[in-house]
Amino acid sequence: MSGKVKGRSAANADSMAGLVSCDERILRDIHQLYTEADSGLIPVAESVGVKLLPPRKKITVMLMGNHSAGKSSFINWYVEEHIQRTGVAIETQGFSFVTSGRKRESLTGNATLHLYPHFKPLQEFKGVSEYLSTEICTSRQKRFSLVTFVDSPGLVDGDMKYPFDVDEVILWLGELCDLILVFFDPMGQALCKRTLNIVESLNEKHGDRIHFYLSKADEAGGESDRQRVMMQIVQELCKRPGLNKCGFDMPTIYIPNPNKPSRCVNQIEEVCRAVEKTINQTVQNTLNSLEKDCELISEAITNKLINDSLQNRRARCQSCFLSLLGFCIPLALLALLALGTLSKELLDMALGQQGREALSLYLVSIHQVYLILKWKELNYWGLFFIFFLTYCRTRPTLSGKQKRQLQEKLEYIQEVVKTKKKNLYEEYLRQSVSDHDMDV
Repeated sequence: MSGKVKGRSAANADSMAGLVSCDERILRDIHQLYTEADSGLIPVAESVGVKLLPPRKKITVMLMGNHSAGKSSFINWYVEEHIQRTGVAIETQGFSFVTSGRKRESLTGNATLHLYPHFKPLQEFKGVSEYLSTEICTSRQKRFSLVTFVDSPGLVDGDMKYPFDVDEVILWLGELCDLILVFFDPMGQALCKRTLNIVESLNEKHGDRIHFYLSKADEAGGESDRQRVMMQIVQELCKRPGLNKCGFDMPTIYIPNPNKPSRCVNQIEEVCRAVEKTINQTVQNTLNSLEKDCELISEAITNKLINDSLQNRRARCQSCFLSLLGFCIPLALLALLALGTLSKELLDMALGQQGREALSLYLVSIHQVYLILKWKELNYWGLFFIFFLTYCRTRPTLSGKQKRQLQEKLEYIQEVVKTKKKNLYEEYLRQSVSDHDMDV
């Protein structure tokens, strides 16, 4: 079992070597360890009553903000392709997933939910399915191969009506997203109350995932104008108890345009670093989860083998006791019948008077039972006792084959999966530290 899986995994890794990044290969290899048809961790865990979920191969980054905040423009800049439509007149009305793939493709709502099974609960929100889409492109710029962007609708106040409950959907997506980028537009919509309300709700549970940015900073006027806008946004955010925290940071970003130079400091690379940091943390968390799941499965297999051994030992003890009892009762009846045919004088000669009296005390109870029950009824009780004894002997336990299979699974977890996890961890760390430090 272990050799077969190991060879297949190694071949797969070799085929992808040089084509994908180290982090991407690590996440794919771990995902394969979980989802392998016969020997993956998920089917192995299910065989011992443990339920596992496969890790995702990419991080999910949601962009949210007010109307025309530059969310779609940022995605186009990051992937270096014109994927998302931009402009004030063409605003994102639904939720658009942007991910990398083998060829350029656009998917509708149903296809999107099939592509992302963990997002299927979205169809429970009335009207959302019709406003879901996925854009697949072949770009491998920056770390896009490890990122799925979720472009959310622009948020506005007033009488604007959405075809679904946009607030609830964004809050639900926030539960699954690894990173949430909030863009504030300095052109009059930065203080959108709907945006602030959603951000405050998200911050209650996922404050560590949220990053704030002043987008389109080059359009905010001079430096004094930008500072005034920044102060207004920060003051409005700090009025919310959940958002009033120390070390508040809001970098100024804008899409670089060689034909439109600006003196404004562009911190758009800070967004890339936030994505990079989230990817690194996700790889570490996935490796740690792999180790915990291996321990969980190993413990479940060991407990099942131990419980079966205890059950077999208990069944053997019960069987021995009942077998002894089953022999004693017929022997006692035979002794009663045999001794009943002997005369008192012969018993006195063989056992003595005291021995005969002692034997009579032991056999009197059996004799009373014998008198109460007829011989035919004793046969029925004897057959019932034999069936009961047979049931005690044949209670379901693990067969020898099942024990061998469990032992093979345990060895596979301990020798193959844990070894693979160790190698993947070393491969990940080798990107940052020297081999000398690894040896230490």
